[in-house]
Order: sequence, then C-alpha cells, then structure tokens
Amino acid sequence: MKKTLVSALTTAIVVGAASTTFAAANPFSDVPADHWAYDAVSQLAADGVIDGYGDSTFQGDKNITRYEMAQMVAKAMAKTDVSAQDKALIDKLAAEFSDELNNLGVRVSNLERNADKVKWNGKMEYTYASNRIETAKNSDVKDKTNSDELLFRLEPSAEVNDHWHVNARLDAKTYMDSDSGKDDSDNVKLKRIYAQGDYKNFSTQLGKFGLYTPEQGLVFDDEMSGAKVTFGKDLKASLYAGRIDLKDSAIAQNTKTETANPFDQDTANIQGITLQYAVPTSKLSGGAAYYHLNSDGFKNIAGNNYINPGVAYKNGGASDDANIWSVNLGYNFDGTSRISGAYAQNTEADNLEHSWQAFYNYKGAQAENKNTWGAYAGYRYLGTYTSLFGTQDAQIVGAKGWEVGADYTPFKNVVASAKYFNGKGIESDRDAQTLWGRVDFLF
Repeated sequence: MKKTLVSALTTAIVVGAASTTFAAANPFSDVPADHWAYDAVSQLAADGVIDGYGDSTFQGDKNITRYEMAQMVAKAMAKTDVSAQDKALIDKLAAEFSDELNNLGVRVSNLERNADKVKWNGKMEYTYASNRIETAKNSDVKDKTNSDELLFRLEPSAEVNDHWHVNARLDAKTYMDSDSGKDDSDNVKLKRIYAQGDYKNFSTQLGKFGLYTPEQGLVFDDEMSGAKVTFGKDLKASLYAGRIDLKDSAIAQNTKTETANPFDQDTANIQGITLQYAVPTSKLSGGAAYYHLNSDGFKNIAGNNYINPGVAYKNGGASDDANIWSVNLGYNFDGTSRISGAYAQNTEADNLEHSWQAFYNYKGAQAENKNTWGAYAGYRYLGTYTSLFGTQDAQIVGAKGWEVGADYTPFKNVVASAKYFNGKGIESDRDAQTLWGRVDFLF
C-alpha cells in the first residue's frame, strides 16, 4: 500500500506540528497558502521533519518510496517535545507503514533503542568546611583549616542487555581559595568504572566501584577495585575482594607527615563479608560485617597522629594487617523518624581501635520534591585505626563528640545541607569543632 506525501503527513505526521503555533514560512512553491495542507506542511518543514526537493517543490501528489517514508518517520521519532498523544500517533504511523518500511524500518527502530541505552546523571556540588583544633590541651591557640571545594560529576550508565550495565563516575574538582585543583595535573579523575549484573536475588559488580559499608559508612566510604557479589532477598550477604587505595583516606590524612604518607607506596588488599537484614515493610534493620586489609602502610604508622599525636598503631611492634568487625542496628518509628547505631573494632590495633556512633534522624530532604527537609543529631566516636576511610563531612576521624545537621530542598533538584561538630580528640582531649556546608545541583 502506498500513500501520497500530503495524505500521509496530514493524517499522522502532522501531529509533530499539532502542539505548535503555525508561524513558519512556506518553503515550497507548489503548496499555495490556500492549500488544505499548507499549515501542516510549512510547520513540518520548519521542524526539519520534511525537506522537499532541490527545486523548492514539495510534490505532494507523488508516491513516496520506502526510503522517503523511513526518513520522515525517523525525524518525527527524533522529536523530543511531542506530547504523549502525539507520540502514540507517530507510533501508529510506523505500524501503518510497517510493510513498506520492512527491514529499513527495523533498523531505524534499533537506532532509536540504542540511543536510549546510555543514560547520564550528574551534579555540581559546592562544599565549605572550617576546622578548628587546639594545638595543645587547654590552649588558646587553634589550628585553623578552611576549604572551598567545587565538584563537577558525571555518571553515565550504559545498558549491555536486560541484566548487565556498565557504569562510570567522572569527578572534576577545583578549589575556590586558589581557583585551581590541589594538583592541576590530575584534576579530573575517573573515580569509578565497573560492570554490574542484576538477577533475581543476586547481583555482582566487577571493576572499580563504590564501597559504602552498611554501618552508615563508619568504616569505609570510598571506592575499591575488584569484585563484589550480593545474594539473598530479605537477608543479603555480600562478599568482595580486591584492592583499596588508602593514600587519601582518613587514616592517611591523620597519620602522614610533611614528607611522607604511610600509604603512598603500598595499596592495601581488602577482603570483606557483610550480612544485612532490611525489609521495606519492616521497621527493624541490622547486620554485621568483617573486613581484612593488608598493607605495609600499617607498619609505617609510628605515632605520627594529627589529632592524637604519639599514639601508635601497635605498641612495641609492627603489623601490616587490619582485622575489623562491625555491627549495626536501626529502627523506624514511623514514616518520619529513625534511630540507628553501629559499633566497629580493629582487633589488630592496640590504640584508637574502636569506633561507634548513634543517630536520630527526622524526615529528610528529597531532591525531586521542593520544600522537603530533614534534620539529625548524633554522637560519634571515630577511632583512627578503625574508621580507616569513614565518612567525615563534619566529624573528624580521631575525635569524639556531638554532631547535628539539617538539609533542605529550596528548588527541585537543588539540595542544601549544613552540619556542625563539637568534640575532642579521643586520646589528646584537645577541643575540635567543624562547621560544614554543601549545596548540590543535581541533573
């Protein structure tokens, strides 16, 4: 079955212009202003759906070829500003001409489907932090550190098939106080790149992926390279093994000197297992975990501790291992309130060998919903040799004390957060305070 250009366009593709104002100039000499299809043809030409012929004619009575029809359908399908009703009519057009399009139409459909396989998310994030730590107990002198960090992040996700995706994270940072990166030669980093397979009650990650441990990041909140498998439904078990770079970790920042970082030369091996119970319909959640790490960096910690000076990893000896176990528990009172707590201990360390925290959370800002907000209060005790790569936005690893915070969504996909920590060094008993703020623009 063949149809003329005018009849085909006005019966179906004309939907591409149905929601627009007809203000386009007529580019075709053989479509006069009083023609019944004048408005539709002019607007479709302006939208790039039809091109006409080289002699500035439309030739609306000419029979269309399969190639011409495929071109028009593809261009109509490529339009992103059509309504749901228009989209349905365009789909009907493709179905009506399925015999004529034949294999050519299938190839057009496949191209469209392939374009949908890659999805992008990202954000621009500004973070301000101000730390104040006493240089000595009861001293009026404080070590003051301020930072103004600007982050741009892209996170593409590409579909391989129904079960597998390839994911990545690219971070670019600049620092407002110096208008540059800390290291201009390495300012843009590929933070994550991994393949993820999802099946019923089973998933796996292969590559470099995020490692956020289930006790709310008490031990790890960064990335590792290797493999991870998770299986189970209500009770999920995760096993992982690989390597983790500790040179920018909390333990490294607390124990490095002006001339040396204990973890610069040896990336740590890591193996772990976590068991976590969490059911959407249950108010109770909890779990346990064990992590083993091996690195010569642990041997090189000789008491050069930033907030707790003189406190060594081992007393009178050295070890290249860390063996950390943890437990966590949480309870949802209703749809708005939650309490949670966690404890972790490094059985290989002799000092600063345990960490714990307890929180009360109320609501929470939702990026997609304007004017939503949340607040929390908690107590954190972060032992330097246990919270190796723990979350420390406002809290300082090696310190103990109270932390409060709040977040708010003033506009859709814009979230503002503020946190304040007030505490002391665990061993040194030196005062420590942090004021921390962040604004995220999500896309």
